[in-house]
Amino acid sequence: MIANCVETLRWADEIIVFDTGSSDRTLEIAERLGVKVHHAKGGNFSQWRNEASRLVTTDWLIYIDADERVTPALAKAITSKLHRSEYDAFTLARNNIHYGRWMQAGGWQNDRLLRVFKTKQLKGWQGEVHESAQIVGRIGSIEEPLVHLSHRNLYDGLHKSIEWTDTEARLLFKANHPRVGWLRLIKVVVFDFLKRVVWQSAWKDGQEGMIEAMVQSMNRFLVYARLWELQQKPPLETRYDRIEDQIQKLWQEK
Repeated sequence: MIANCVETLRWADEIIVFDTGSSDRTLEIAERLGVKVHHAKGGNFSQWRNEASRLVTTDWLIYIDADERVTPALAKAITSKLHRSEYDAFTLARNNIHYGRWMQAGGWQNDRLLRVFKTKQLKGWQGEVHESAQIVGRIGSIEEPLVHLSHRNLYDGLHKSIEWTDTEARLLFKANHPRVGWLRLIKVVVFDFLKRVVWQSAWKDGQEGMIEAMVQSMNRFLVYARLWELQQKPPLETRYDRIEDQIQKLWQEK
């Protein structure tokens, strides 16, 4: 995705590709495109964004993920705001494309992100999963949308779900979340699905919207099922070790 992303940013004075451990040809392609490349190992989203901000030499900066695209209209809206602005940062509207369809319901229709900053006024990012920026000054808004080409297929989405839901579960476990029982597992799935389909009208986005609602509800289940797993005493690994030992003892006694 990196080449198409970079090509939508040629209007910027400086482009920095901040690679967080890719194993494909991302670095090779980025270097061929003639942009600055920085490679990081380990860390989380907030740490990566903080480290990236220290590489910026311009007065303003914008964060764009590899699966996001800036349109010519958005680039024009951003540059016009910066040249005569009383603000120190801007939120961007974002159009989310899931399974090839622009999501206009199901909770995705009002997606806004704080992504454009005066470099000196950005004090840092916090949070491991849903990171947030700490800004000093006034925040304005830009209505021309950023395009998010996400959830390109179910296979890739499930791989992403495993990673993200595990991180969320670990954060809940670290925060001493109450123990998870079977009733809570049912409630989180049913509530999330009803919220998206009934109250946020995911059905308006057709079959893609319903699939997305089901996947997101499944993700809530995975978060709490993983949390349940982390809460087990003894740990599941220990239980299996005990079963292995019992089987070995049966063979020794034979």
